[in-house]
Amino acid sequence: MIETIFMVEPWHWLVLGFLLMLVEMFIPTFACLWFGGAAVIVAAVSWLLPIALLWQVLIWLTLSVIFMFAWVKYIKPLSVDRTKAGLGGSVIIGETGMIVIKPQSDTLGRVRFSVPIVGADEWLCRSYDENIEVGDRVVVTDIIGNELVVARPKRMTVPIVSR
Repeated sequence: MIETIFMVEPWHWLVLGFLLMLVEMFIPTFACLWFGGAAVIVAAVSWLLPIALLWQVLIWLTLSVIFMFAWVKYIKPLSVDRTKAGLGGSVIIGETGMIVIKPQSDTLGRVRFSVPIVGADEWLCRSYDENIEVGDRVVVTDIIGNELVVARPKRMTVPIVSR
């Protein structure tokens, strides 16, 4: 009688796995997903190889820890939001971009950033430096309306230290 109470069938693990994944849809923490995935794998393993409940639980815990570690260490860092959308305009000042359309005295140019800045990777720009050409690296020095004022980056000199 006691043996039948503690008997866990593969479909129990499958239901547990899908329930945990369903919980993940309502509580987006990315924790329940990995426990649910591990439970589905334990369901498949226990269906193929009849193993004791202790081993099933140990496999489930081990896989859950491995999945959580992989999520935190390798997968989650790939999804970091590097844009500056939603931040104030002052975050643009000091950013470095590349000129794609040369700004002239009567027309605006265009500057492109490698990472979107405040929601866009290209911005209208003007320059008070006449020597800027297409392909040059520039630094944002000011903002006028929705236009950026750009200039060539200042060259840094490194002092030579004698021994």
